Amino acid sequence: MIELKNVCKRFGDKEILKGISAIMEAGKANLIIGASGSGKTVLMKCMVGLLEVDAGEILYDGISFSSMSNAERKHIRKEIGMLFQGAALFDSMTVEQNVMFPLEMFSNLSYRERKKRVDACLARVNLQDAHKKYPAEISGGMKKRVGIARAIVLNPKYLFCDEPNSGLDPQTSMLIDKLIHEITVEYNITTVINTHDMNSVMEIGDHIVYLYEGKKQWEGSNKDIIFSKDEKLNQFIFASQFLQDAKEMRQQELLNQRSGTG
Repeated sequence: MIELKNVCKRFGDKEILKGISAIMEAGKANLIIGASGSGKTVLMKCMVGLLEVDAGEILYDGISFSSMSNAERKHIRKEIGMLFQGAALFDSMTVEQNVMFPLEMFSNLSYRERKKRVDACLARVNLQDAHKKYPAEISGGMKKRVGIARAIVLNPKYLFCDEPNSGLDPQTSMLIDKLIHEITVEYNITTVINTHDMNSVMEIGDHIVYLYEGKKQWEGSNKDIIFSKDEKLNQFIFASQFLQDAKEMRQQELLNQRSGTG
């Protein structure tokens, strides 16, 4: 679990994060959504320690990240997996070498043990036959799956995903969403995802924090969104008339299910 308590961040005279409080729960896909410039990326950078907060606290399982020593922060970072927006694979390394890289940096495992762990992670993301391929030889969706394998190779307690569906077609995006959600539940990981993808929001949004101009405007689940009366959230999620009509149809479907009709 990661808890945000009244987190504030500014750059010069510009206030980016304005007192954000939320709890990112273990075993759930915690999504941070909002328009460009709303503060999503800055918030994630604060959570992983790339930026220091100006006020408030970020707590990892009840321990304040801000007050940790360098040694304690280093330990926490070993428990963090990161899936970058463009996968960020090393072009000169094979798939196997990319996934093994964190183990070489942060573990004392033998080569045989590292190889076994890499094989298991690549199998988990359905890439059993890609070990010796280079990033240039695989598709965008496969690169994201390699990125996921690398992110989980150290058995992280926390997983951060920055726009995991960026540049992918809708079908591949759904597969990546499903994989991230399965891994989150399977290993009880606290997963935090920055996204603009509304399919992700509706499919895997166990817990959603909507930022608007640096403030937490709304918080809830993907099911709560259907019945939300927050005007700013509805304008962001259901921007077109088609999506507004789809929301009304889904609302009615859920109401029918609750009442036992339909």
